[in-house]
Amino acid sequence: QIPAMDDLKRLREYANRQNAVQLLRELKAGEARFCGESHLFIRLEDLLYFLQTTPGDKVLKMPLSGSGKGLIWIMENITGKQTDWCRRVLREQGAVVAEPVLRKVQDFAMEFYLQEGGVRFAGYSLFHAAASGAYTGNELLSDRRIEEKLSAYISISLLHQLREILLERLAGYVPLYTGYAGIDMMVCETAEGYRIQPCVEINMRMNMGMVARIFHDRYMEPGAEGKFVVDYFNKPENTLLFHQKMQRELPLRVADGKILSGYLSLTPVVADTRYTAYIVVR
Repeated sequence: QIPAMDDLKRLREYANRQNAVQLLRELKAGEARFCGESHLFIRLEDLLYFLQTTPGDKVLKMPLSGSGKGLIWIMENITGKQTDWCRRVLREQGAVVAEPVLRKVQDFAMEFYLQEGGVRFAGYSLFHAAASGAYTGNELLSDRRIEEKLSAYISISLLHQLREILLERLAGYVPLYTGYAGIDMMVCETAEGYRIQPCVEINMRMNMGMVARIFHDRYMEPGAEGKFVVDYFNKPENTLLFHQKMQRELPLRVADGKILSGYLSLTPVVADTRYTAYIVVR
């Protein structure tokens, strides 16, 4: 069924980064162990003043974008080409989001499912991104193991506290939405120690982190761990060569419908394939 125009308009409003800007501000106001700042600008003059007076590198984001797309990085001073980008985004989307670049240690996310005003926690996502911000893959781990890894930097009690706050507040931001929503976060290194940036982005869709979470829980042997990878090859013949090499070196082992170990391509790989998604379980 094709969504009605009103539903599409509402989803567009829910997906706007202005919601992430506001939620980050609210979360930081209540907890000193959260870090990060995000600003929404509707005037070019105000945006340029922020860039000129804020030390360090900055990242600019289109309000209607996600998954590492619609970003530009300001290293030192903004260029003429980047200023033109800002003018275009302001004209087409009405605003630009600007943020100081943080010293990221680890990307992760909390996943939720919303329905009829209710919210339930659907799991964690421990993921990786390229320097550009584009998604590259997920760790295939249990929620308990992800908490263990994050606890090297931050307390598990703080994670649980953040989760409970989001369970209470998320429905207020998207009251008529039914489906998955992932909130991207970061562990960052600051002068005061490790801190959580609790709302980098809100993904209003079945996102890759949720795909990895479901795949691990549904298809992998309990206790098994691995990686979910999205990759691109410049030369299509290299994709097929990689696929064949992985099949030889890491044959898939399955017992009782669960993956024990090995390599599995999640997409067809033929002679002209460039993009691929696959899992490796060890």
